[in-house]
Amino acid sequence: MCGTCGCGSGNNGPEILKPGEHSHTHDDFHHHEHHGEHSHNESHHHHHEHTQANDNSQNHKHKVLEIEQDILQSNQLLAARNRGYFEAKNIFTLNLVSSPGSGKTSILERTLTDLKNEISFYVIEGDQQTLNDANRIDALHIPVIQINTGKGCHLESDTVYEAVKKLDIKDNSVLMIENVGNLVCPSMFDLGESKRVVIISTTEGEDKPIKYPDMFHTSDICIINKIDLLPYVNIDVQKLKDYALQVNPNLKFFEVSATNGDGMETWYKWLKSNI
Repeated sequence: MCGTCGCGSGNNGPEILKPGEHSHTHDDFHHHEHHGEHSHNESHHHHHEHTQANDNSQNHKHKVLEIEQDILQSNQLLAARNRGYFEAKNIFTLNLVSSPGSGKTSILERTLTDLKNEISFYVIEGDQQTLNDANRIDALHIPVIQINTGKGCHLESDTVYEAVKKLDIKDNSVLMIENVGNLVCPSMFDLGESKRVVIISTTEGEDKPIKYPDMFHTSDICIINKIDLLPYVNIDVQKLKDYALQVNPNLKFFEVSATNGDGMETWYKWLKSNI
């Protein structure tokens, strides 16, 4: 289980199951037959061990849950502070989220290249390691800060706030936050953004929204990237949209190719209309 965001399975940790197998509950795990005779003392001792183990397990789970709730509550308070700061300075902030390899950075690069003469941009890059993405943005002469999360799997409000201070963002601008590539944990952590943009590529399959519903449920925009690959991949884009709308009926979609620019103008029009 992740110590900061609580990602992991529920009661008994990870499980490895074949198709058709059922998850074992706590009771299933401890239900077994005893062969041979037990004295009363042996039976009582065995029951006592199970009771003590159960109590310790429940206490541990309760403590972990309390820690997770404290972390999330603290993050929400800091996110509210960030949001107030952004609104006061008229900084339109986008939180870009996706799985690794969807094309977040490519979409970001193309957007910055095409609009940097019209819009004042700032960028925060989130990755576990390296300055690779920040260097790509810096080459476009856009102010950028890299946050390396180490073992962390998402950005949090406090580190975003520190990065914003270091960036010295001017009023009436656009802040692009490229989150760590992960469709699970970032969904739980509000950064104070104006809008959350989930990016999915045509190479990922149409059922991603129902496999990772929390991310699509908490997003405002869904960008479907790599539409230039549609002739070569087996995906039903309309089915992808239908699945996403099952999770979040208010999602707005853009179909784009960061490679050849198809659909990007529609995305730019939306962006400029919301500044």
